[in-house]
Amino acid sequence: MEQFIVKVTSVDKITHDVLKIKTEKPLNYLFSPGQATEVAINKTGWEKEYRPFTFTSLPSDNFIEFIVKTYPSYEGMTNELLNLEVNEELIIKDSWGTIGFKGEGIFIAGGAGITPFISIFRNLRSQNKVGNNKLIFANKTKADIINQSEFEEMLGKNFINILSDEKTDNYAQGYITEEFLKNTITDLNKYFYVCGPPPMMDAVENYLLNLNIDKKLIIKEKF
Repeated sequence: MEQFIVKVTSVDKITHDVLKIKTEKPLNYLFSPGQATEVAINKTGWEKEYRPFTFTSLPSDNFIEFIVKTYPSYEGMTNELLNLEVNEELIIKDSWGTIGFKGEGIFIAGGAGITPFISIFRNLRSQNKVGNNKLIFANKTKADIINQSEFEEMLGKNFINILSDEKTDNYAQGYITEEFLKNTITDLNKYFYVCGPPPMMDAVENYLLNLNIDKKLIIKEKF
């Protein structure tokens, strides 16, 4: 698989543990909204430590953007990204991924599983095709919600949040359950896009199947 070295142009902290990293874009580099690539840091000791990151920029942008959840308590690659500076370099490979927009539906994300949907929704907005797509986003607390204001602007009432570890007046509290989905979903004949931690994804898929959703309508990606 081909490798590309890209220079970092900006690094911003957008939540307490999430970074937005922008880089230069290799000439003729291609990906589709929802796809990802393998990323390493181009410095001694880290150049072979690849991790999968999803593109959150659009294919038409002249830069690449990644939104990355970091784990400061672990001495791993994402923790090393907290020290990343402008003009340092990342190594990326070719794009890959199975989540892509197939038609209007319900997007269900857990935590950092939101990242494939960022590019998809941005792409729909650029074409004025957001339509009646809905996003159900599960997090621990309100402070964990990635790109909250952007999704509120794009989706309005179709941006549905549920928080497991915090009670608020505006959001549901608890976990995504079969009952929650049954009460939230009004049209069972749409596509269902699911991305998040494997246990969450497996549970959500089972809930959807129990609600008689056609398995062909369930599109998922595991990281």
